[in-house]
Amino acid sequence: MSRRRYVARGVPGGYRVWDNRGHRWWGDLYELCPDDLLSELNGEANSERITVLLKRYRAQRR
Repeated sequence: MSRRRYVARGVPGGYRVWDNRGHRWWGDLYELCPDDLLSELNGEANSERITVLLKRYRAQRR
């Protein structure tokens, strides 16, 4: 049984994306949990699609 590469983990103040392969946080801290990002993380976990979604939510916060 293999572990997923990316998972969303709750942290104080929201959640972050954890990279199991790189053993580090990936992306920013998010207060709200976007449904399409969680669906991708829990589904196919396509890293290119996850990167696009993270960039979109990062831009919305600015």
